[in-house]
Amino acid sequence: MNKLKIVTAFLIGTLIPMTSTGQDLTDTKLSTKTVLNIAVVKNIATAAEAEAIKNGWNVSIAIVDDAGQLLYFQRMDDVANSSADIAIAKAKHAANYRRDTKFHQTLLENGNNVVLALPDSMPIEGGVRLMAGNKVIGGIGVSGAQSPEDGQIAQAGADLLKNKQ
Repeated sequence: MNKLKIVTAFLIGTLIPMTSTGQDLTDTKLSTKTVLNIAVVKNIATAAEAEAIKNGWNVSIAIVDDAGQLLYFQRMDDVANSSADIAIAKAKHAANYRRDTKFHQTLLENGNNVVLALPDSMPIEGGVRLMAGNKVIGGIGVSGAQSPEDGQIAQAGADLLKNKQ
């Protein structure tokens, strides 16, 4: 019987969470963060689309949240089928790696082939981080024109957010 009491006491003791300070976990402060909402995302996409139209470029535009999850997508008329997947991949890359895709493209162009081993990456210009202050809150990816042009369009969308801060 004594063995049973000892084992029971041990099990109960290991199942009851304790903090090192004795502080209740509900007393700790939770972090807050800025997140994209659909109204802002549509404005970003509109700014990017306006840049594409101004230059006569038909593209696909994708916007993802900070976790790389798709929030918005549009495909302009007469754009290559493959541009849809590429735009999404560029947006995810920018959000997940917290770098514009041009950064990794430049590394690759300079012979840093390890970039090719990055999981789920798209090291081709056209993916730009969406920033709130110094925090990445998402990414925009554009595909359908030449990659520098894709980057210009994506930057036009990202700049709209930058100008609102």
